[in-house]
Amino acid sequence: MNFKALALVLYTASFLYELFMQYLDWKSKDNPIPANVRDVYDGEKYTKWLHYHAEGCALQLASAAASYLFYLLLLLFDVFPRFAPSADPYLAALELMVIILALEAVVGAVFSYIDSMVIDQKYGFNKRTLKVFLVDQVKSFIINTALTVGLVLLFALIYRSLGDWTLLLFTGIAAAILLAVTVLYPILSKIYNRFTPLPEGELRDKLTELLTKNGYRVRQIQVMDGSKRDSRANAYFSGHGRTKTIVLYDTLLDTMTADEIVAVFAHELGHGLHKDTWKTLPISVLQIVCVVLAVWLTVRTESIYTWFGFDGVNYGFAFFLASVVELPLILPLFSLAANAVMRRAEYRADAHAVKEGYGSDLISALKKLSRDSLTNLSPSPIAVKLYYSHPTLSQRIAAIEKAM
Repeated sequence: MNFKALALVLYTASFLYELFMQYLDWKSKDNPIPANVRDVYDGEKYTKWLHYHAEGCALQLASAAASYLFYLLLLLFDVFPRFAPSADPYLAALELMVIILALEAVVGAVFSYIDSMVIDQKYGFNKRTLKVFLVDQVKSFIINTALTVGLVLLFALIYRSLGDWTLLLFTGIAAAILLAVTVLYPILSKIYNRFTPLPEGELRDKLTELLTKNGYRVRQIQVMDGSKRDSRANAYFSGHGRTKTIVLYDTLLDTMTADEIVAVFAHELGHGLHKDTWKTLPISVLQIVCVVLAVWLTVRTESIYTWFGFDGVNYGFAFFLASVVELPLILPLFSLAANAVMRRAEYRADAHAVKEGYGSDLISALKKLSRDSLTNLSPSPIAVKLYYSHPTLSQRIAAIEKAM
């Protein structure tokens, strides 16, 4: 079998699928805005959203096309073996992965710069200085390289020692890492942001009273310096057990009324009460199984590598093929399932805010968040099912009003 031709066809198919999804996103500008959210934008703000949406779509298209053409040429002309001249299997995998990740980081940084430092700057979202942007890029590269290279070398070591038992053992290790990251996220997030306890006062008293009423304990209610990078507001729940934390962006405190903040907090509390961060873990573990299976099958099929100019198996290239050729055709199915679970969780969390008597304040807060973020009020229903972890603003408001 001509594995090279097959890989290029599959890679092109995944790119065409991505183009189709981007077309749906761009075309959504023509979708009618639902009646219950028509008051979010006035004429001037809606025009601003149209321009912001168009520039964002153009950038996404340019980024996807550049990535596709870049890797297509590397695959087509057997460039990857030149990245890994060493005969040692571990060193060859290390060489290949470091070069690939460095190239990805450079290309990604260019489009990230345009996104945040040009487009977001133009529309008043970006608060990053060039120094903060560059430091973020370096931190991301170091973390991503250390984690990815570590996993590739660990896989190679286990496979060369245990053969087909790798499928079971490596899946368990990857699942354990996922669980550790989920539990330790409140600590790991300090790599990028500064967190301070919510100051004493009326707002903290209201939030503490809400926690006590529901018999729920968190390690801290923290305020994150989101304004260091972006003007958009948000809040989230993270961690498990002793690391359970509810985080409010400082921009949320600056733009919302006290009752609106309590409404958003009640929503996040709803996530904690329903243990929502646990409910997507089975899907994530199943996804890990598919990733490991794809890499395992690629490693076992040694004839693949000669089609791309290698003399033998390269574990780094196996991970690369799995991530850009095989998995993009499978992972949308997991996104479909995981996002459906998360959207149901959002409805439940909204319902909890209604139960606490903050339905109207939550609607007001959600409209503010959407207005200040220039949210798409009428996205494609297909895109919502495949990629949206939250229901649309219109859907959430309709559900809140029904619950009220």
